[in-house]
Amino acid sequence: MANAQAQPPQMSEPIPRLDFGRVSVYLGHKSGKYPDGNQVVVRGSDTRAVFDTPLVANRIGPEFDAAELVLLGHAHEDHMAGLHRLPRALVQAHEDDLEAVRSWPALLRHYGLSRELGDPMLAKLQREFHYAPRPDAVGYRDGALWELGRTRVRALHTPGHTAGHCVLLVEPEGVAFLGDIDLTSFGPYYADASSSLAATRRTLARVAELPAQVWVTSHHRGVYTERSAFLQALTAYTATIDERGERLLGMLADGPKTIDELAEIRLIYPPGYEDLWIEYAERRTIEQHLDELLAAGRVEADGEGRFARR
Repeated sequence: MANAQAQPPQMSEPIPRLDFGRVSVYLGHKSGKYPDGNQVVVRGSDTRAVFDTPLVANRIGPEFDAAELVLLGHAHEDHMAGLHRLPRALVQAHEDDLEAVRSWPALLRHYGLSRELGDPMLAKLQREFHYAPRPDAVGYRDGALWELGRTRVRALHTPGHTAGHCVLLVEPEGVAFLGDIDLTSFGPYYADASSSLAATRRTLARVAELPAQVWVTSHHRGVYTERSAFLQALTAYTATIDERGERLLGMLADGPKTIDELAEIRLIYPPGYEDLWIEYAERRTIEQHLDELLAAGRVEADGEGRFARR
């Protein structure tokens, strides 16, 4: 089973579940395709922990609701959609994402969205993701270790998607929760204010060396149990970054353009797809790729906001 995926579950049907020792993976709709996600539950002999809380968490029942510890791999709306079910659980996030978990103003800054978009974005998250901040959340750092009783979890800081994004590795089961290193054909997402293209590149190189036997993605791909299949998917996922750079050069083939003009053409989202964050995400992604291309001498800036191929 190189890449375990499930058929779309109906609300009345059992949620597909895969077990690896003390670790269970509950697969969300289309193996966790956004806006859903895949839920990891770790049943230590002393503590029950869950990794993130996607929409599917709201349908699991007692197996999820009994969790005493929530380890967030990063701060985004789709990974906090079940927190409201665990008001008494200890919630922890990497210190670089912590404030975004604690308050809405900090999460809005984390996204990079303007204040004008704050109210409609908040309404959307409350309506679609049960969003509620957790001011009681506490931080952890790279290398943090949680002893759960007969099993333990280790945090590996893997920034890029967000500043505090982490892989959570369950030992001795060897299950690596990759979070939003999701290996989808869309490719890596580094479009928020705290995101970094350079950090994403470093992280993807590091992830290839993870000491794991099972790799779990938050979205759409599900579970990999064969290293060769995981590495093949990781290679294709990483290649998307360079493909975007080449596509951006193609967008400049007919002459210089501003970032606004390039964002209208679209680099990562298809034309016609609209949501509150699309304009910012396109601009942020394009800016980072332009920085790389400028440094490589493949693009030049005219000093008046336009960029051209060299």
